Amino acid sequence: MKIDRVELRLVAMALKEPFTTSFGTVDRKEFIVVTVYADGVRGYGEVAALPAPLYSYETTGTAWLVLEQFLVPAVLGREWCHPAEVPRFWKHLRGHAMAKCGLEQAAWCAWAEGQGLSLARALGGTRDRVEVGVSIGIQPTVARLLDLIGDYLDRGYRRIKIKIKPGWDVEVVREVRRHFGSIPLMVDANSAYTLADASHLERLDDFGLMMIEQPLEEDDLVDHAALQRRLRTPLCLDESITSASSGRKALDLGSCRIINIKVGRVGGPTAARELHDVARERGAPVWCGGMLESGIGRAHNLALASLPGFVLPGDISASDRYWHRDIVVPPVVMNRDGTIPVPDGPGLGFAVDEQYLESLTLKKAVFAH
Repeated sequence: MKIDRVELRLVAMALKEPFTTSFGTVDRKEFIVVTVYADGVRGYGEVAALPAPLYSYETTGTAWLVLEQFLVPAVLGREWCHPAEVPRFWKHLRGHAMAKCGLEQAAWCAWAEGQGLSLARALGGTRDRVEVGVSIGIQPTVARLLDLIGDYLDRGYRRIKIKIKPGWDVEVVREVRRHFGSIPLMVDANSAYTLADASHLERLDDFGLMMIEQPLEEDDLVDHAALQRRLRTPLCLDESITSASSGRKALDLGSCRIINIKVGRVGGPTAARELHDVARERGAPVWCGGMLESGIGRAHNLALASLPGFVLPGDISASDRYWHRDIVVPPVVMNRDGTIPVPDGPGLGFAVDEQYLESLTLKKAVFAH
């Protein structure tokens, strides 16, 4: 297969409501849609980086630059038989995992389309539906948080994740447990604490949480291992796991017992699958994290989450969790039992609303061989 043309679009979509974490608030998602044309078929990928270096050092601006100057030129006109070969074209280029992911996703999508395969089947997925949870940002009041949790439980979401930070943690979780009992519940700190907070974090052991996600620094494994030894609650690492190698080290060190796999964070579907395999070999459960993706990124997440090691509900959710209108048709819809069907049609499994996508596009570039 040979990539003849690549289109980049910088797109902006307004969220239905602001999403707040320990590192800031997002009310509009900017992202890059990558479209690959190869051997008469078309594939789509999504660069999930934020406009500012909050979640990681990558931004939509840096991703655009790296794609334009380095990654797209590295693949145009190059021959390959399987999309797992594509990352070798930029093996010499360090970092910029989210930029690489968007381009590699588009290659996987085009290849699957050409083979008449769904993305899930192309990746080796085994499920026809995946369990999903919902992530709820930091709210202005506890009452507002409780209202949202009740609404999402009524819709059928199988797991609730709430964001925490110092001053919005133990007592908030206590209130959630008091109101909703033993619902599947986890918390996510996005690196808001240090090891000096270990005694405080130990208080979360009282609430029977599924996990505490990324409490310490985003590049740390050592302090997380020390913290995990003090906690009964499993730690889950997100930002600290950037590859299959770092995942192996984290599990071997005891830095965590669960891994959140975000395909953009680790550099694309091939790397995400390798990380899944490492965790599965070691008996560690994984789940699919989210980055406020549009339906394009959401479709790729559904395919990834169909792999057998994804045994915990992910942060995939339905399109209407974040968007008044999505850019895929039909939108991603959750069943009443808290699952989302994995598309079985060729390629992405959803049609992209090209006219609506055009209306959301802030900038566009086309590269041809």
